[in-house]
Amino acid sequence: MSMQPPAAPHRVAIADIQIPFWRMVAIIIKWTLASIPAAIILSLIFGIIIVAVAIVLSMIGINIPNVKI
Repeated sequence: MSMQPPAAPHRVAIADIQIPFWRMVAIIIKWTLASIPAAIILSLIFGIIIVAVAIVLSMIGINIPNVKI
């Protein structure tokens, strides 16, 4: 049984992509609409983290100006 070395990876370069203008517009609109729920979810997660940090800091006695908990 002869063991051959693995083949070298092939390099690929894409020179041109043919896509109609309105199809590209549709893709951009879909990405935009998909990013709205993602932004809402991320803002909720960051808000929860900020509130948790503020609660922990207030429990150990560090006061944060202009924050009422």
